[in-house]
Amino acid sequence: MQEENIAVSAACQALGGSRSNFYKVMKNKEMKSQKDHIITMEIEKIILELPGYGYRRVTRELKNRGMVNNHKKILRIMRDHHLTCKTKRKFHPATTDSNHQFTIYPNVAKGFVPTGINQLWVADITYVRLFTGFCYLAVILDAFSRKAVGYTMGLDLSENLTLEALKMALKARNISGTLIHHSDQGVQYASTNYTNLLREKTIQISMSRKGNPYDNAFAESFIKTLKREEVHLYEYENFLEPIYNIARSYFRVYNKKRLHSGIGYLSPEQFENSLVNNQMISVSF
Repeated sequence: MQEENIAVSAACQALGGSRSNFYKVMKNKEMKSQKDHIITMEIEKIILELPGYGYRRVTRELKNRGMVNNHKKILRIMRDHHLTCKTKRKFHPATTDSNHQFTIYPNVAKGFVPTGINQLWVADITYVRLFTGFCYLAVILDAFSRKAVGYTMGLDLSENLTLEALKMALKARNISGTLIHHSDQGVQYASTNYTNLLREKTIQISMSRKGNPYDNAFAESFIKTLKREEVHLYEYENFLEPIYNIARSYFRVYNKKRLHSGIGYLSPEQFENSLVNNQMISVSF
């Protein structure tokens, strides 16, 4: 004990603090840890009784039991202890309607292996569940760097959803060579306005075979990652929440920090910067 006191005194002296403040901080940390442990145990009881509860309902139930806490703290505790709701819901809204009168283009992306950015873009749409319904996300990825170059969110599956994502991608990228745009056969991608914009920019149009998601594997993989790392961890009350969490926050983190094994465990932006600096990075497809 004496040696411990001497070590604490020496450390406090080196850091310009006092022993009393050190023990005060340690006591506060211990009390916080004990409080979090009590909350965790109560959350486990709630989840055992009501396994379908997400963090918002858990927060409300804790309040009913006299334990008032910020819902963000409850989410953190539930995520740290793997207590987030994992129940699967039966109804999934369809995002692809290929029963239309527009032209269906051949799959020219099949077997194509890009050797640089802006050679192959892949596009897809997914849904995000809200308390009162659904909203939708359209995204365009560069298949070589895995970077999300265009994305937008909306409350319906109108043509404007995909058009805005395409316009964002065209504004963000400088297209100088041959570029293939690959998507499913959905009406949003086959519509006159969408295909006219692609042709206006001399972009080659490619579409997956009907009912074959493996033809658009890069987009499918991205959406699975998005659902696992963002969407399934939250309960969105209204449209504003996913706009902030996904459209503003997730894509920034994804492009700047999300590491990909296929591009040498770099983020998309790090990988593209390495191309500018002529660094040799092994790419897998």
